[in-house]
Order: sequence, then structure tokens, then C-alpha cells
Amino acid sequence: MAAVLPLVDLKSDVRPGSWINSIIKGDCVAALEALPDQSVDVIFADPPYNLQLGGMLHRPDQSLVDAVDDDWDQFESFQAYDAFTRAWLLACRRVLKPNGTIWVIGSYHNIFRVGSMLQDLRFWLLNDVVWRKTNPMPNFKGRRFQNAHETLIWASRDAKAKSYTFNYDALKASNDDVQMRSDWLFPICSGGERLKGDDGKKVHPTQKPEALLARIIMASTKPGDIILDPFFGSGTTGAVAKRLGRNFVGIEREQDYIDAASERIAAVEPLGKVELTVLTGKKAEVRVAFNTLVESGMVKPGQVLSDAKRRVSAIVRADGTLVAGGEAGSIHRVGAKVQGFDTCNGWTFWHYEEDGVMKPIDVLRSVVRAGMGKLG
Repeated sequence: MAAVLPLVDLKSDVRPGSWINSIIKGDCVAALEALPDQSVDVIFADPPYNLQLGGMLHRPDQSLVDAVDDDWDQFESFQAYDAFTRAWLLACRRVLKPNGTIWVIGSYHNIFRVGSMLQDLRFWLLNDVVWRKTNPMPNFKGRRFQNAHETLIWASRDAKAKSYTFNYDALKASNDDVQMRSDWLFPICSGGERLKGDDGKKVHPTQKPEALLARIIMASTKPGDIILDPFFGSGTTGAVAKRLGRNFVGIEREQDYIDAASERIAAVEPLGKVELTVLTGKKAEVRVAFNTLVESGMVKPGQVLSDAKRRVSAIVRADGTLVAGGEAGSIHRVGAKVQGFDTCNGWTFWHYEEDGVMKPIDVLRSVVRAGMGKLG
């Protein structure tokens, strides 16, 4: 059997980073207050839904529906629920990095109250995503539409946060080169994925499917990022994060859930580096200016650049501009002028010679970018 994850007591264990890849036992707000400022990259929150169930629910055959009736989902009023929501969102905002994002999932019972509170606390809503369930529970009373979806809100820390992670190119490529939409189709957690105790009953009543968390993590994080789940439950966030090469921290107050989540996560085998590499497009690459190549000595003042077939040429100047036939300017402007075009990608047009072979200067830019990646 796999080793069980240790619990972390932040009051006694003060080592830097001791809380990473651990489960913290306790109330979510108190535990969040013990975490460092601006320390997590993404938050996934599956808070109590405050379902307001009106008594027991039976199927047409009179069998009892195993609904969510746990104490942790009970609030005496909407005002009490709003106060709770404000407290944990404020605590989450403090530990979220400036370029981090938060995901909150809920049903019609609570998600609109959560969304309003997010805006009141200056989070900036990026998307609402609809999780359509392929196998939702029927509406047994036949007095309402069948509840076939839940809503996720995705938000940045504030309106000025522009550098948050969104793996657009990877999502598009995985979706047959079509933009990923905001309506997602997944089955609810069932079968072998559903954790059950020795009595055969569900360990947790609202366990989320791993496919849903995988979509969230692959969309909005990078390998090595830290994902916080303040309502850890059965540990789906931790299990998927570990498999996908991300770090996690979970907060949970119920020991039975902690035990199940800990054993579940300990048994997960992370994927390898090749499988975890995220496809990125040009927008995600570090910007490198041509003068960086000149300043680093990779391209020298006075050096002659030409097109691939050596039909036109230009001279590199010390300030990082080119001059050709009386025209001076950027690699793009001069490249366009010598061809009689309005625009030109100078990185692919201009070439240098190495060992008798003509190579685009974009090769040198790639070398610089690789070096920046190692420094980061």
C-alpha cells in the first residue's frame, strides 16, 4: 500500500514551503490565514452549496436518495452563508499571487451569491463555465427542469492582472484546432473513480470527476505551479495536480475525508516531462529584441545579413538597426523596403552564414530564449 501523506500543523512546522503538497487539517479560513502572502498560483474552490433541501427525497420506487445533508453544508440563513463566503474569499485573495486566478464551482443555490461577492471583493471575472453532466440525477418530483449542469466562475485577482496563465494554444490543439468553448461536457463522478468506504457507501457526497479538474489545471496552470483547494474533500484536486506535475495544498476539517484523500494521492504516479510539456504559441514566448543579439555579441556591428538566397543584403549597426541601400531601420522595416513590401518578418527573412550554411536570425533568438528559460 502506498505511504499516506503527512498532515501539516502550520503552528509548529515553520519550515519554508512545509505546507506544499500537504493536507492541512482545520477550518479553511483559519488555515488560510497561516499561509504566506501571495504564495499560490491557482485556487480551485468547491465550497458548501447551502442546498436548502426541503426534507428527504425519494425515487418513484420510494427508495431514499442519498442527498447532501451533511452539517458542513448547513447554514442558518443567507446572511450567514454570505459572511462565510466573504471570509474565505478574502483569505484566498491574500494568498493568491498577483497574476493568479481562482475557480469556484457551485449550483444555482449558491453560485450567484459567490459571483456577487467575488465582484464586491474586486476579483475580475474572466469566464463563467457551464459543466454539462452527461448523466445527471433525474428530477424525481417532476416539478422543475432536471438539474443537468453546474457553473464554474473563473476570475483573476483584479482587473489589472493581465499575465495570468491561460494555455490557449494547447486547449485549441486538443480540441481539434477549434477554440475551447465555455460549455464542458463531462459525466459526474461514478464507477471505479468514486471513492467508497468499507460499507460500500460514498466517501464524499460531492466528489468531482478527475476529468473536470484536469481541464481546469491544464487550462490555467503550468508544471510546477501551486494549486490551493480550501475545501479539499476527497482530494480530487491533489490527485490530478500530482499526476499533471503540479504542486498542491489542501485544507480539510473532516478526518475521514483527509484519510481517504491522503491514501488516494499517495498512490498517484506523476506523468513524465514529455507528457507534461504544454504547447505554447508565439504570444506565450519571451520577447527578444534584435538589439539583444547585438548586445550579447551573437550578431556584431558591421556584420552583413542577407536573405536566404543572398539576393539582397544589409549591414548591422551598433544600435541594433540595419542599413541597406540608403534605408535604415528595424530588421522588419528594412526587410520590407528591400523587397518592396509593406510588411516583413525580419526574423525569418534575414539570414547569417555559419559553416557555409545560411541560417535565419530567428535561430539566434531561440538560443537567447532558451537561456532566459534556464535563468527563470
